[in-house]
Amino acid sequence: MDLSSPGTVRAIREKYGLQPSKGLGQNFITDRNVLERIVGGAGIDSEDMVIEIGPGIGVLTAELAEHAACVTAVEIDGRLMPVLEETLAEYDNVRVLNADILQVDIGQIINESKAEGQFTGKVHIVGNLPYYITTPIIMKLLEEQVPADSITVMMQKEVADRISSAPGSRIYGAISVAVQYYCSVTKITDVPKEAFVPRPKVASTVLRLQPLGEKQVPVKDEKMLLRCVKAGFAQRRKTLLNSLSSAGGTDKDTVRRILEAADIDPGRRAETLTIEEFGRIADKFSDEHNQRNS
Repeated sequence: MDLSSPGTVRAIREKYGLQPSKGLGQNFITDRNVLERIVGGAGIDSEDMVIEIGPGIGVLTAELAEHAACVTAVEIDGRLMPVLEETLAEYDNVRVLNADILQVDIGQIINESKAEGQFTGKVHIVGNLPYYITTPIIMKLLEEQVPADSITVMMQKEVADRISSAPGSRIYGAISVAVQYYCSVTKITDVPKEAFVPRPKVASTVLRLQPLGEKQVPVKDEKMLLRCVKAGFAQRRKTLLNSLSSAGGTDKDTVRRILEAADIDPGRRAETLTIEEFGRIADKFSDEHNQRNS
């Protein structure tokens, strides 16, 4: 069964009376070149494990199963369970979980699969992420520091551009800093709207996020760093002095002192700061917090 064929996708939808959910961002890939680029970009080997987010009707899942030792696919839509049972019937190395990826303990899934001897190599996370929930999924994976060697995900091109952007860019934001703190970011390929059924309204991009074994910017408290980043970008047009004091619950005089101690001009805006500069600010906030509680 060629799951990447538009005719096959259409036949499956008709057989199961399946109307793709706009709310869940269900758009099924029908371009084999894109599938091959995703698998190749993820660097999957025959001894590796893959955790797939949102298998849909199994188009990408089947391609992953051809290259990996085992695949665990996490699908939130219960309507797709009988579909996946049929489309993936020939693959004995695939397990499908009907669950919300935001509620799943990914580390436990990995540990159980390894203990059962399902794989001996690396772990890769792959997925075509629903546009409406891309950022929460990525941040879950990064903040929980899931033990994966790579995270290769398709997302709305606009979000991918934002993640990859540099300081000073109009689209540089909190997600840019957060992802680049945890990972190196590599663009695998752009994906046109025509590569999906049904066709989405926007173009997509596949990014490979490579978790950094050793952070380029070590900080005293990662949660403090993320709080500072979120506060700084909460009101982009405000200066750091105003945004950090209004969002952080710290008076302006203290914020000014912290910024000056971090060698940061209080009149700058968050979009001009590098990750290193955010790290210095976070460490000074951590020092201030510790002094108050000592």
